[in-house]
Amino acid sequence: MADVSAIAYDALKTAVEHALGKIREGKRLSTEDVFLLYLGTIAGELRELRAEITRLDRRIDETNRRIDDLTKSLSARIDETNRRIDEIAKSLSARIDETNRRIDELAKRIDAVQAALLEIQKLLIELVRSRQQ
Repeated sequence: MADVSAIAYDALKTAVEHALGKIREGKRLSTEDVFLLYLGTIAGELRELRAEITRLDRRIDETNRRIDDLTKSLSARIDETNRRIDEIAKSLSARIDETNRRIDELAKRIDAVQAALLEIQKLLIELVRSRQQ
């Protein structure tokens, strides 16, 4: 089945051409002729509007495609940044763990030195007491 709007447009176009022919011949236009010319003008404007809407739809589609591309690119950059942040966090965590381990070792050595100093202090006190007697 043929597109009804196309058939109607073609019929209107033919009727408008007939009315324009009357104008060229200097004949008087009937009310129907004036109405057909008016309808022809409206139909022409509607076709222009439809063409503009089609152009706008294409531009919107193109813009949406560009937005999608930008979104993908940005998502990839965010993913890469998150991956790098995770790597840095792991590295820092490992360094903190190593520093904590070294601090614990140092604390043990300090405790050992303090214990040795206490022993030396006790021995010195005993030595001083033994010499005083």
